[in-house]
Amino acid sequence: MRHRNRVKKLGKPADQRRALLRALTTELIRHGRITTTLIRAKVLRSEVEKMITLAKDGSLAARREALGYIYDKQLVHALFEQVPSRYSNRQGGYTRILHTVPRRGDNAEMAIIELV
Repeated sequence: MRHRNRVKKLGKPADQRRALLRALTTELIRHGRITTTLIRAKVLRSEVEKMITLAKDGSLAARREALGYIYDKQLVHALFEQVPSRYSNRQGGYTRILHTVPRRGDNAEMAIIELV
């Protein structure tokens, strides 16, 4: 039973799911906008918002936590420099999910997730 178990499995084992979310988070922060399936975008939203919240904090512990999650070290440094000025007056809601046309091969619901 999965009562009160809120993690989306995404059809993958835990290690593959974590690696997928780390890669998607890294690419979203790098490019600002990516196209993925709707379910992955919804799960990715919470991970990206955690990273942006860490960058707003700006402490050494927050920087080390972000370095342990995001794959690119230079990207983390750029994130910690740009985020406090970009999102200083915003209390969450750093991402936007836009629904797009279904994927042609398997008709999966697709979405664009972008940083606001």
